Amino acid sequence: MARIIGLGGVFFKSKNPDFLAKWYQEHLEFEISDFCGATFQSDKLIPYTVWGPFREDTSYFDPSPKDFMINLVVDDVAGVLEKAEKGGAKIEGDIQKETYGEFGWFIDPEGNKIELWNPESS
Repeated sequence: MARIIGLGGVFFKSKNPDFLAKWYQEHLEFEISDFCGATFQSDKLIPYTVWGPFREDTSYFDPSPKDFMINLVVDDVAGVLEKAEKGGAKIEGDIQKETYGEFGWFIDPEGNKIELWNPESS
């Protein structure tokens, strides 16, 4: 169907991601995992939503100059990438398959890097 199902995560640059993760853990009771992020169970279609600070010098958000990246859960990575490209987005890299799903990326018209994730394709 090639549609967005929900929010998969919010990732952002941090001057000290370990400190920030510990702060959220201590003061807001986030359950921080080994990757210094937190996951939240949302519903049956989306296995979890991720909150994750990255090191300030990360290149993962490249080529976007922004300090954040949004992950959207989709039912068809290739189909949503095709729709985004037809709308003027720039596709970044190739679709990648990981043990926890399939991923694709694009840069929207304002320069934001958007990550697409289909957890069902794992």
